[in-house]
Amino acid sequence: AGFCRSRHGLFPEYLRFYAISFRAGNEERNKFLFIMEELTLTTPSILFSAISLIMLAYTNRFLAYAAVIRNLKAEHEHNPTPITSRQIANLRKRLYMARSMQIFGVSSLLLCVVCTLFIYIGWQLTAIYVFGIALLLLVISLAISIQELLISVRALEYHLDDVEKNK
Repeated sequence: AGFCRSRHGLFPEYLRFYAISFRAGNEERNKFLFIMEELTLTTPSILFSAISLIMLAYTNRFLAYAAVIRNLKAEHEHNPTPITSRQIANLRKRLYMARSMQIFGVSSLLLCVVCTLFIYIGWQLTAIYVFGIALLLLVISLAISIQELLISVRALEYHLDDVEKNK
């Protein structure tokens, strides 16, 4: 990829600075807007494999929750304890978070496909906005994943507390 030089530094060719003049009172000022001029078909396509791998990890996590919930339900029915009650509440919250992670991840993937279509038919500006929204949805999905990870640690602490009490 080629680079273009501006007074603000060195940038890839597809990124350009545009000077916009406007009047503020009696003086004219120049402002520079950073505008992505061209989004190629490969840009959103790069995210396809990344999002697919993330979705695979989310699905595996969801299936693991299902197995743990089934086992915990059977254990709680035979011997209800405060620890299993806390674990059930924790798993319920994590299950809903996993659902949200998957919804945002799938939505991001869908918008990447739509973005690719818009690039293909020549709707460049619309494609840029759709790609930005797709990135935002992916960030939200990853942020929920981090929250869920922190809750998972708390769930493991319940087990560790139980082990320490039984010593």
